[in-house]
Amino acid sequence: MESWDVVIVGSGPAALRAAIASSEAGANPLILDSLGVGAGQGSAPSAGFAASITEVDSTAHRDDTISAGGDAVDKTVASRICGEAVGALAELERWGLVLRRSSDGLPQTTSAPGHSQPRLTGCGDSTNSSVTKILEEQVIKRKITRRSDILPLSLVLDNQQIRGVTILRIGDGEVFGIQTKSVILATEGHQGLWSNIANGSGLGNCLAIGAGISLRGMEHFANHSMTVTGTDLHIPIELISSGGTICKVTGEEADITTVISGEPCILDMRNLNSNAKIWFSQTIRRLESRTGLNVETDVIPISAGISATTGGSPVDENGRVTFEEGSMWYTGLYAAGRSANTGLHGESILPGNILLEDIISGSAAGTHAGAWASTAQFGGFDPLTTELSAVEEKISNLFVNSGISVSEFSSKLSRIVTNMNGNAQKTLSELSDLKAVDVQLTDTSRIMNTELVAALKLEGLISLAESIVDSK
Repeated sequence: MESWDVVIVGSGPAALRAAIASSEAGANPLILDSLGVGAGQGSAPSAGFAASITEVDSTAHRDDTISAGGDAVDKTVASRICGEAVGALAELERWGLVLRRSSDGLPQTTSAPGHSQPRLTGCGDSTNSSVTKILEEQVIKRKITRRSDILPLSLVLDNQQIRGVTILRIGDGEVFGIQTKSVILATEGHQGLWSNIANGSGLGNCLAIGAGISLRGMEHFANHSMTVTGTDLHIPIELISSGGTICKVTGEEADITTVISGEPCILDMRNLNSNAKIWFSQTIRRLESRTGLNVETDVIPISAGISATTGGSPVDENGRVTFEEGSMWYTGLYAAGRSANTGLHGESILPGNILLEDIISGSAAGTHAGAWASTAQFGGFDPLTTELSAVEEKISNLFVNSGISVSEFSSKLSRIVTNMNGNAQKTLSELSDLKAVDVQLTDTSRIMNTELVAALKLEGLISLAESIVDSK
């Protein structure tokens, strides 16, 4: 059984930034990733990075964040994170991030809905992938260990202190445990609940719920205003300030509020400026390959679709997972990015604040976890050994069950979640009924069994769905 100072669960910007920070704080971190190096660079493009580059200070950014999110936004958190944006962006630039530039040499900032000033910057539609690549390079430079094709199964807590994590090695199907002083949950969100788990299984939140942690902010999720109708393809909102135009089907010009209201709309990108076509070439290629539409001649049907979630483990400014209304915390357990609810977002997400929060929260969690773990002691193997037996039994049962297929189970869950805006009691009853249904695996081998991985993820997603319904 292995022992590590800090275990980071995830592969995106928040996880990578947390690993870097924990290493710099003196700890020996391990990244657990179900995908692998470079996989995160293929993530779908979204809004860029919000920072007050051309402003005197970040006050207006803070105010816009609060205005967008409403009363659910923690004003202190908004002030802190918005205030750190320019410094975080400068650090990424020092590490090699290549940003779009304006004629004065500064990073180019564009307007976006909800922002009172041009504040959205980045690398076109490759912002997420470019930031991920830069952070992966920094992880490699620091010789941080990263294990791929690993599915974390459960957190091991003893008297509200982290002791370890159990994992499934996807390659050979073996289950084993890792003793650790601290764990940082920093995985993707659970937006896959509304479509396909490949779009976001919310693994970090599933692990938290499995450990008995009460999540916060589960009632809020982002309706992306430019989702290509009938697909899960999201178009970067920056295109609106680069020559793209939203129109009603009648031809009358509209804005994102019209899309979010549910009225059928189209996106006209036939007048994109030539510079934008270069920076958003990835989106143009994805559109053509997925839909056959050519932005030079065709208009794109768009509608509102859920592109990100912000509910998760409640955390303090150091990324520690808290309970008792924030007055206490689980020793050694941290969360960042989509696995955390920092208080920055509320009813709506200000464009560019998702990636900003990923970087800031990842850095905070990694710094504190690394400093704490570098002097703390391990807690012993007994709780981990007990949990391993329970996990192994659960997996073994999946191979002897008779029931519905994984794909049918996933479809039923998505259908329930999509229609859950009605009666909460009815939805919870439907989820409970589905929870009682066994999943039958057609692949009886443990080696590279992606069906098994999907079944385990779906089990956690049901609990997440129940948490969302309960929060409404």
